[in-house]
Amino acid sequence: MSFFVGIVLGIAFGLGLVIAFARSETSRSKRRRELAASVASFSKMSFQDSRKIFPAAFYPSWVIFSHRQKLKWLNHELIKIWPYVNEAASEIIRTSIEPVLEQYKSAILSSFKFSKLNLGTVAPQFTGVTIIEDDGCGITMELDLNWDGNPNIVLDIRTKLGVVLPVQVKDISFTGVFHVIFKPLTEHFPCFGAVSYSLRDKKKLDFTLKVIGGEISTIPGISDAIEETIHDAIEDSISWPVRKVVPILPGDYSDLELRPVGILEVKLMQARNLTNKDIIGKSDPFAVLYIRPIRARMKISKVISNDLNPIWNEHFKFVVEDVPTQNLVVKIYDDDGVRPPELIGCARVRLKDLQPGKVEDIWLKLVKDLEVQRDKKDRGQVHLELLYCPYDMEDENVNPFAHQLSMTSLEKALKSGKSRTKASHIHRTPTNRKRDVILRGVLSVTVISANNLPAMDMSGKSDPYVVLSMKKMSTINNKTRVVNESLNPIWDQTFDFVVEDGLHDMLILEVWDHDTFGKDYIGRCILTLTKVIVEKEYSDSFPLEGAKSGRLNLHFKWTPLPIYRA
Repeated sequence: MSFFVGIVLGIAFGLGLVIAFARSETSRSKRRRELAASVASFSKMSFQDSRKIFPAAFYPSWVIFSHRQKLKWLNHELIKIWPYVNEAASEIIRTSIEPVLEQYKSAILSSFKFSKLNLGTVAPQFTGVTIIEDDGCGITMELDLNWDGNPNIVLDIRTKLGVVLPVQVKDISFTGVFHVIFKPLTEHFPCFGAVSYSLRDKKKLDFTLKVIGGEISTIPGISDAIEETIHDAIEDSISWPVRKVVPILPGDYSDLELRPVGILEVKLMQARNLTNKDIIGKSDPFAVLYIRPIRARMKISKVISNDLNPIWNEHFKFVVEDVPTQNLVVKIYDDDGVRPPELIGCARVRLKDLQPGKVEDIWLKLVKDLEVQRDKKDRGQVHLELLYCPYDMEDENVNPFAHQLSMTSLEKALKSGKSRTKASHIHRTPTNRKRDVILRGVLSVTVISANNLPAMDMSGKSDPYVVLSMKKMSTINNKTRVVNESLNPIWDQTFDFVVEDGLHDMLILEVWDHDTFGKDYIGRCILTLTKVIVEKEYSDSFPLEGAKSGRLNLHFKWTPLPIYRA
């Protein structure tokens, strides 16, 4: 009997599930039809209709201004007038680009001259435009530009050996963004005084080089030399923040020209957990730093051999020209000897995020590509110390930099008030040579305690102690006593270091676990002396690098000694 009851209940339950599923599908299908109808209605909306839906405070500008649609007319008209633009632009390019190419020519090249210059029959295409808010004195536009051109460009190139090569530049493919500024606005037609233009972003520039009547590959290095000259000329002569100013109405527009606005001091401290690029051994990392990607302005660190946690402790200085748009870029490479270096990872810092006159201590995560933010792989981190010093900080109560001294901005920031007053009689002249300021002093370090150290022994405890050393005085080490069987040890011991070069030295604290027959490494802290020199005394807690957990609690005090000038 129970058997038949079970069959009946099972059939009833199954029918219920079928009915419920059918109703669910019917409801889901109805919702999809309603959603499709809504989407179709939205697609037919005009921007006047959208104004009735969006509140004024949240009304997006792109609803009114569609980039691509608004530029169809411009591309259509550009195609019509391109033959005339081609003739005029070719002459302008010839007279303005030849001197630039001469300036940036490679060491093996003697001269660049255009023997033929025609931009071809294919007009560029504008794919989008963005209006950037200005200060009310001008209008700024950024135009997205694509050009797959068929130009007829022939360069007569003379090498240092006296050989003249007619080199054809063909198959140009360019994608980028042009930055155009109409400023200042005036009451007279055409309502702006000058036009400034530059290449805001060069996303792609490809071209083919061919020696007329021969192969360029038959001359070793000539192709690379020409390509480097062209790329360097573009980067340094027209890439933002460099801009060309074309006066429209009579007036003085010198304020629109590119000019330095400050100095960025960078201390490249270290990197950790770098990706290993070598099959045998470890990577040999070095860093390339720049604000503008010009070879003459790039800074390159020393190579640290066979180390995925390198310590560089190197200082660099960069000229800043446009804080809102410029970035500091750091790229870490593996030195492969005879082969080209392999990129480990890169990172960047937006200069507008830096507080003027304040030392910033930051760790940056390394990624594969700065533009494509899809990289989830852990490539390591790089540690920087940054100080941005604008030129217009004149009040010494606000500005820690004394401009009369021939020092870097970081050195100016770290000088004491007494030494600044004493040195204020030293005036900078064009003939003054750069002289290093060596800050001497006594650094007192109190190792107070540690918290939550990882267990290194079978008992679930550790026997920790700390080893202290200065980077430039690696032979002089101090260490605390051993605290037995503790993950939260208290030492409260003070150590003094006579520091001969406080600006360029570093303090290294390593935590070890003491064992009867040896020792086990737990983790470390690496610190510059910048903060203690500026503040004279402070306390802080620092995480242990290389350890799963743990922090060191430290107190610092700086006592200055007489300053030396090298």
